[in-house]
Amino acid sequence: MLFGNDRTALRRFYLEAWRKLRENQPLEPLERLVAEVVAEHPEYHALLENSVALERDYTPEMGQSNPFLHMGMHLALHEQLASDRPSGIVSAYQRLLLRHGDAHQVEHRMMECLGNALWQAQRDGREPDEASYLDCLCKAAEL
Repeated sequence: MLFGNDRTALRRFYLEAWRKLRENQPLEPLERLVAEVVAEHPEYHALLENSVALERDYTPEMGQSNPFLHMGMHLALHEQLASDRPSGIVSAYQRLLLRHGDAHQVEHRMMECLGNALWQAQRDGREPDEASYLDCLCKAAEL
């Protein structure tokens, strides 16, 4: 695992990738992917230009979603699509894209299914159910 459980190191990676992109510095492939996801989220730019973001907590009681979790889910989707794992996710993505058009918004729809699959797996103490996840994606494509 790249960062293990080191939340600060992971967040520092986001901040550094974003800084390098803004300053037109060379980026490693993973830094480029992270920076591209950050670029799609202007609502997080000011946060990522401030080291206070490294230690800040994002709890449900705060009424604010965790920007690092949100962007991390985009990255997870990119990885799933690059490897077509679970098998069939690329075709589900393509159907969603045909139906809804905007790739970023399609990812947000997919993240609802991914988040639900992860929540259920954590709740039940098991691996995520890929079949249910894909079923959710297919249903989203029909809406």
